[in-house]
Amino acid sequence: MSLKGMYQWAIKTADGKFHGTTEERDGKLYFTGTVATEAEKNQIWDAIKTIPTWQKDVVADIKVTGGPANDGRTWTPDTSSSKTYTVKSGDTLSRIAKDQLGSAADYMKIFNLNKDQLSDPDLIKPGQVLRLP
Repeated sequence: MSLKGMYQWAIKTADGKFHGTTEERDGKLYFTGTVATEAEKNQIWDAIKTIPTWQKDVVADIKVTGGPANDGRTWTPDTSSSKTYTVKSGDTLSRIAKDQLGSAADYMKIFNLNKDQLSDPDLIKPGQVLRLP
């Protein structure tokens, strides 16, 4: 089965939201494009992550534009923080805070800035792009 076949649910989830390309090359599936909202981006990521081997199969560059969402509403991304960090396997918010901000105790600053995609400071997932203060 091709990678596109394995990730058919993610491709179907992206339909109508994702503006870009999904192509298979060099043994990986590449998602490159834009979505209007962080919620749409998260829906696509959640669908990608239904395949246990997604970390070795998928390369995704999905940017949030802040344009009109699929439901016609307009969403404006929070641009007060331009510095971001992509969560890697084994990361914790306190480790990210220590490495990026200088103090592990600042993990709640990262959590509070990313409440649109985090519901618990102990539940972060590889691939999430977090805004940093």
